[in-house]
Amino acid sequence: MLKPSSGVINLEDKRKYTATLTSDAFLYYELKQVLKLKVQGISDEQIRKKVMEENLFQYKSKRSLKRLLSSVMRRVKVLDDYLINMVVNDPMETGKLVNLYAIMKTSRLFYEFMNEVVREKFEYNDMVLEKKDVNSFFRHKAEQSEIVAKWTDNTISKLKQVILKILTDAGVLESPKTGKLNRIIMPVELKRHLIEIGDIDYVIAMGEKI
Repeated sequence: MLKPSSGVINLEDKRKYTATLTSDAFLYYELKQVLKLKVQGISDEQIRKKVMEENLFQYKSKRSLKRLLSSVMRRVKVLDDYLINMVVNDPMETGKLVNLYAIMKTSRLFYEFMNEVVREKFEYNDMVLEKKDVNSFFRHKAEQSEIVAKWTDNTISKLKQVILKILTDAGVLESPKTGKLNRIIMPVELKRHLIEIGDIDYVIAMGEKI
């Protein structure tokens, strides 16, 4: 029988805190475009070339295109064939959850926000995310990590905006203005697969009971 985690921060997590999320976004549409090419057997290198040359994301700035493509490709690397096919073939709501999972897998900061703030909100049926909750999280991270403590106020402010925007695009947050949270409804197949591959902590971080 699988034993769920306590939800406490995993101090053995080898991923370093980074502020790369400042230039990130939810990028569900972009991820799906890349994964459609992936299932056709196109290599990552060819995908990068095709996206850049044909501007498949339809961005005005080539610089933005290159930067966000790197974010998408990082997420692609943490998805197995089962999850890739879910994004490509299943309803958008399921694909968005897979994308949310991929963001957590590639950003320690975002995973911990989900696990330490959003999950606890769901657990205690406190369905409003307040500004003080976000501020408290970053203050705690700065106390825990020298890396986070060295980030500028501008970087912290941007990270707060991006996290709230990702949650809004994922449907977890109604809007940063209202702060109203929506419980995640995870398909049984997705939940089962994530548990089977050893990512039970990510299921719990999204507020699912095990």
